[in-house]
Amino acid sequence: FDEVALMAEVGELVSLVLGPATYQSRTYESLVGDLERPRDELDLAFADAAADLGAGRFFITDYPADQAALARLKPADHSVAARFELIVAGVELANGYHELTDAAEQRQRFDQDIATRRRVGLVTPEVDEYFLAALDAGLPDCAGVALGVDRLLMLQLGADSLAEVMPFPIDRA
Repeated sequence: FDEVALMAEVGELVSLVLGPATYQSRTYESLVGDLERPRDELDLAFADAAADLGAGRFFITDYPADQAALARLKPADHSVAARFELIVAGVELANGYHELTDAAEQRQRFDQDIATRRRVGLVTPEVDEYFLAALDAGLPDCAGVALGVDRLLMLQLGADSLAEVMPFPIDRA
């Protein structure tokens, strides 16, 4: 079960809630253009491009390898992650990927992230040794997704903000 199968399953779920529609796929690079920019510029360009996609449903794929986090790299092209996001009507609804199951590669990524964070003066978290041990013990081939149920409900109800669908928004807590 990889990210492609997971995208199909997520699309089915979203269509059950919001009604059937066509899903388009776009690559990360097609949205942001030149990838040879600092990460914060890419993040801003992505946010702007995602908001400008309009009312459709879009799977964004082929994120740069440095944005793989816990995702494996695509076997045919190690410059991109086996990762996707689903954007519906300009709202980032889901983030999924084909899980990296190689403990050594995951440790290398953690170490690289910590070195980068240290270099720019950010807090450096502890490496999650339990997670790495679980990977080393043998995580089966799988994919996972985080889907914003609150965002899905907001879209389904035609609400303008998350506060409209939250049972206990901060101003009423």
